[in-house]
Amino acid sequence: MRSVTILGSTGSIGTQALEVVEQHSDQLRVHALVANNSVESLVEQAKKFNPAVVAIGNKAHEKELKKALKGLDIEVLAGRGAIVELAGSIDADMVLTAMVGFAGLEPTISAIESGRTIALANKETLVVAGELIKQLCRQHGSLILPVDSEHSAIYQCLQGEQMSAVEKIYLTASGGPFVDLPKEALREVTPEMALKHPNWNMGPKVTIDSATMMNKGLEMIEAHHLFNVPASAIEVVVHRQSIIHSMVGYRDGSIKAQLSYPDMRHPIAYALLYPQRLEGGARPLLTVEQMSHLTLEAPRRDDFPCLSLAYEAIERGGTSPCTMNAANEVAVERFLQGKIRFTDIPRIIKHTMEVAPERNASSLAILAEADGQARAIAQAWYEGI
Repeated sequence: MRSVTILGSTGSIGTQALEVVEQHSDQLRVHALVANNSVESLVEQAKKFNPAVVAIGNKAHEKELKKALKGLDIEVLAGRGAIVELAGSIDADMVLTAMVGFAGLEPTISAIESGRTIALANKETLVVAGELIKQLCRQHGSLILPVDSEHSAIYQCLQGEQMSAVEKIYLTASGGPFVDLPKEALREVTPEMALKHPNWNMGPKVTIDSATMMNKGLEMIEAHHLFNVPASAIEVVVHRQSIIHSMVGYRDGSIKAQLSYPDMRHPIAYALLYPQRLEGGARPLLTVEQMSHLTLEAPRRDDFPCLSLAYEAIERGGTSPCTMNAANEVAVERFLQGKIRFTDIPRIIKHTMEVAPERNASSLAILAEADGQARAIAQAWYEGI
């Protein structure tokens, strides 16, 4: 029986992870559930899965949560500090980190420092602090199992292989809802339009990142750190059908790919049950007919500059990826609020990367300071429109 703490249990990844847990209740149990604001959903999950602990990030909801769970043998915690401490609890075998954005970094570090196995769904952790995270994993013997569909696919393609044999990693991208939209029309894109992803069911932030292709930039940086390959060896390829989740090219001319329906329960189950390969609630095997129309094409990098900004950030190194990520989070939030245009998102990121000071990303304190400075710069750009 493997016990799991789920950080971000009420979000898209967290709720699908609980479906996998329910399906494999003979092998998986929930130790703790963590959310930021969604009290009603957290209470419903707690009553169903009976974890030892639940935690809410927003302390304003603490009384409401305790009242709703009164009489149950469930410890209730509140506040960011409590979440960080809970993530490092040795009572859980594995921590699924599905909190969105920079907020997921500190709890993930806490889990790594306790030697837990990490099912990583928070890509910003490696984007912001890749070198630090790798150092801590080596120091504390913590294993990272990727949950992003693309990185899970790469991880699966690498099983039984030597990294020295790898020549190239192909990160597939659906292209998002605007893959064919003319450049001049991107200026008029609304949040409602951007949230209609053609293939995947994801949270709003990730969905907007997919529309701008920043999601693929973040994934490139994540792959760079996860698999220790240079950014120049990672190629982004538009694959509209979202059936090929990524590929690995080897020096002997072979390419291995992982294919399945676009269903996040597949990579979630692969991580939670690793090294077993069991049903995760995803749909069955693809048919020959469903695989007969698969296409691959180059991305429109000039029209979707966020991808190029990510390559620039990893080339510059230090706190540049952290700066880029923070500016993107601010820009996406403002776009979802209807306060900026879709095409302003890369403009804000580029400006912030040009203005923010660069430093060595050697500690959480430095990264937190860089994150705060970048957010202030991005916000000032928005206020100056």
